[in-house]
Amino acid sequence: MSVWSELTGQDTAIGVFRSAAEAAGGASRQMTHSWLITGPPGSGRSNLAYAFATALIAGHPDGDEPTRIQVEARSHPDLHVLATEGVIIKRDDVREIVKRSHYAPSVGRHRVIIVEDADRMTEQTSNFLLKELEEPPERTVWILCAPSEADLIPTIRSRVRSVRLQMPTVAEVAALLVRRDGVDPDLAERSAREAQCHIGMAHRLATSDEARQRRAETLRLALEVRSAATAVSTAARFLQIAGDDAKAITELRDAEERAHALHSLGVAPGQAVPAALRPQLKALEDDQKRRATRSLRDGIDRILVDLASLYRDVLLVQLGADVELVNRELLPQIERAAASAAPARTLATLDAIQAARERIEGNVQPALALEAMLVSAIRTSTERGAA
Repeated sequence: MSVWSELTGQDTAIGVFRSAAEAAGGASRQMTHSWLITGPPGSGRSNLAYAFATALIAGHPDGDEPTRIQVEARSHPDLHVLATEGVIIKRDDVREIVKRSHYAPSVGRHRVIIVEDADRMTEQTSNFLLKELEEPPERTVWILCAPSEADLIPTIRSRVRSVRLQMPTVAEVAALLVRRDGVDPDLAERSAREAQCHIGMAHRLATSDEARQRRAETLRLALEVRSAATAVSTAARFLQIAGDDAKAITELRDAEERAHALHSLGVAPGQAVPAALRPQLKALEDDQKRRATRSLRDGIDRILVDLASLYRDVLLVQLGADVELVNRELLPQIERAAASAAPARTLATLDAIQAARERIEGNVQPALALEAMLVSAIRTSTERGAA
């Protein structure tokens, strides 16, 4: 099975990377050794990066099964991953991985380093990487992932080859869910549509009843905001929903990481951790806390994206646009919301949602940002007539 078979909607990019992997395995050894994969959230940036890494390490444009399994498990000795556990990537986070980039490959054709969410690098971190990206060792390949080139400093952009991904269509994401995860076609289509083609979110909606219920509650509560008081209480509930969602994502992974760390340190289940080993577990716990903070922010942002899709639908109904709704199962409620306010109010709500996202990214208290946003979403039965 080709390493590219589970990717969707990115035929052009796959062609570029297959050709590069093929050239890397030839006699000339001529290939770009620093890459940047950009594209909207959910377009499959990291999935494509790992597929490319598999092909490079295996020395074959379609990879091979043993290498694919190890890369998916992040256990291949020639693969190094810098994933964002916190809100930003600091220089100290990359110092060790830069050292490893100078090692020769252990068993594969190349040593590959993937930096997920490279847009979260501080300027100091970016400057630290410049020389490595410009002159990496002959058999080392760097792959950075970010939403857009503009998210990185110009000197980084000038040292990498960029490949831009497109957002796959609803049909393409649904087909992937059916083929890869065995999801019912109707549920797959709805999940892909409600996730707005975000592959990871579509997978969660298709495979988790709790995720679907949390999303449904979010939209229902937003449509029920009628006063400043309900805006405040709804903001508090949104934070709770985001926290529950973040906990569901991180809880199992945290437990697995701790169990793996204890096993690696030779500590049996139920055994007290020796004092000499406690600093290592403390470092793991600190990383998990940082990841939890980011997961909470991501959960809040997912709520805001869902709300943007809701009020986009309301605006389409108000304008009589012949465009498919994201939340078409809520058409009666959307029509009532459309009738209770003028289009200008809906546009103001959409602007407020975007402002809330930017404020939270700028470290404004999420509760305050959500409350201000929800006040703009207040609908009354008399507003439409007054407008």
